[in-house]
Amino acid sequence: MTRSVGPSADRTPVESADVCVIGAGPAGGLIADRLAADHEVVVLEAGPRFDPADRIERQERAIRPAFDRPDVWDVGGDRDAHSNGGEWFYPLNHARVKGIGGSTLHWQGMVVRLHEDDFNSGSERGVGPDWPIEYADLRPHYAAAERELGVAGADDNPYAPPREQPHPMPAFSPSYSDSLFAEACEELGIDMHSVPNARNSEAYDDRSACVGYGTCQPVCPSGAKYDATVHVDRAERKGATVLDRAPVEYLDHDAERVTAAVYATPDGTQHRQTAEAFVVACGGVETPRLLLLSESSQYPEGLANSSGLVGSFFMDHLFAGMGGLLDEPTRQNHVGFLTSGCDQFYDEADEETGPFKLEFFNYDGPSPVTMALTGDDWGDALLERIRADYGNHIGMGALVEQLPREESRVALDPDRTDHRGNPVPEINWTVGDRALRTIERANEIQREILEELGVDIGWQVGPENTGPAYHHMGTTRMGEDPEESVVDAELRTHDLGNCWIASSSVFPTAGAMNPTLTIAALALRAADSVAAALH
Repeated sequence: MTRSVGPSADRTPVESADVCVIGAGPAGGLIADRLAADHEVVVLEAGPRFDPADRIERQERAIRPAFDRPDVWDVGGDRDAHSNGGEWFYPLNHARVKGIGGSTLHWQGMVVRLHEDDFNSGSERGVGPDWPIEYADLRPHYAAAERELGVAGADDNPYAPPREQPHPMPAFSPSYSDSLFAEACEELGIDMHSVPNARNSEAYDDRSACVGYGTCQPVCPSGAKYDATVHVDRAERKGATVLDRAPVEYLDHDAERVTAAVYATPDGTQHRQTAEAFVVACGGVETPRLLLLSESSQYPEGLANSSGLVGSFFMDHLFAGMGGLLDEPTRQNHVGFLTSGCDQFYDEADEETGPFKLEFFNYDGPSPVTMALTGDDWGDALLERIRADYGNHIGMGALVEQLPREESRVALDPDRTDHRGNPVPEINWTVGDRALRTIERANEIQREILEELGVDIGWQVGPENTGPAYHHMGTTRMGEDPEESVVDAELRTHDLGNCWIASSSVFPTAGAMNPTLTIAALALRAADSVAAALH
C-alpha cells in the first residue's frame, strides 16, 4: 500500500502483517517483492524516499568539487555517526546511503558470481571456513537474480563458474582503452574478458538503455543502472506498505521469536510493528548494530547472539591499483563503468595468497568537467589545459579478498550516540598479512601490463596505502553449528524461529567478487524459506 511521503506522512503500524522487512536496499526490496503478492508485507526503512526528479541535481553535486561524495545522498550528521576502534581506519560514511534503494543508489553496478572455491575456502584453499551451501545450491538463485536486476554480460570469461543460460542482455562493447590494454595483455599471455553489469545495454524491464551520463558512481539519472527502488516500487504495487524515515531501534522478542520491530518516526514517536516473520536486511554494519541494540534478559549479549559472534568477522575487499600517463590518447572518462576485467589469477588462491580479480579502468585522471570546474583559467587557456592534460591517463584496479578475523568486528560505541540517543556503530577493522601479500601480487601484474603498454607510472595503491571497496561483509555469518555462526543455510537465525537475515553480513568468507549479485541470490533463497514457513 502506497502512503504519502514527507515528515507528516502516515507511519503507523500495519495491522495483521505477515512479514516485516527491515531495510529497503537490494535484499529487502527483492524479498518484499517476492512475498507481497501472497502476504501482508511491511517494509521499514531508516532513511527517506528520494524523489527521482532530484537525480539531476544530485548528479550536479557529484561533479562539482565543492561537494564530497557523502553529500550526494545526504549522508552525515548525528544520524550517521560512527566511530573507529580497530588498527585500520574505516571511512564508513564515504560510501553508504540510508534511504529507499540503499547502496544501489550509488553503487558501481558490477554483478559477478562468486567462484566455486569461494564456497569451500577451508577445504580448497586451506584458510577460512566453508560455507554451509555449495555454488550449485545458489546457482539457480544467481540466474534468477540476474533476471531480476537486469544484467548485461557475455559468456567470454573462461574462468567464471558454470552457468545455465546467457545473461538477460548482451554485454557492453569493449572501450577504446580496453583495446589498448588488450594489446599489452596479449603479449603477456593475460586474458581479458567482459564484465557483467547491472545496467541496461538495451531497454529492459521498462527502463531505458544506458545513455552515457558517466556519473554511475554515485548517481545514475537515467535509471538504466539497476537500483533497489525497482523492487520496492514493484512490491508496493503488489500491496506491500513501505514506511520511510522509520528507523528500527530494537526488536522486541521472547526466548524463541521476535514479536515486534520498535521504530521511530520523524516526530519522535515510537511504534511497534508486529508480524509473523521478520527479515533483517540492513547491511553488514547496521544489521549487527540492531541485534546488539536488542539485548535483553534472554539475550544479554544481543539478539540472536548465543554464539557471541554477532558483529564478528567484519570483512571488506581491499583495493590494489596503478596508473599513469601514456603518450597517446586513451579516451579515459568516456565510459563511467568497467567493461573489461581479468579473473585469470583468481583460482590460484591458497593459504599464502588470496583470490583477486583485475579491473581495466575506463576512467582515470581528470575529466573535462572536473578540469573546467577547477583552476582559474578560462577560454583559450582552459582549452589549452584540457588538451594538454586530458585523455592520456590510464589506470588499473583489483579487488583482493580479506579473510574473516574474529577481532575484526562491528560493536556498539559505549560513549557516542546518534540523533535518537542510541549507541553508534564502532568499526574495529583489521586486515591480515595474506591480503597485503595478495595486493603485492596484484600490483606486480598491473605493473607488467602497464610497462608493456609503455605507461609512465605515476600512482600506485599498494599494501601500505590500500583501502576498502566498501563491501561490508561477515558480521552475522552463516553456518551449520549454532555455536560458530548466527544464521543457518536458509538465513534463519539459529536462536529465533521467525527471524531471517538477508545481507552480505551472512557471508562466511568474502571472495574477491563484488557482493551484490550474491546478496540478491541469497535474498531470493531467504524469501523462499520465509514463504515456506508462513504456509
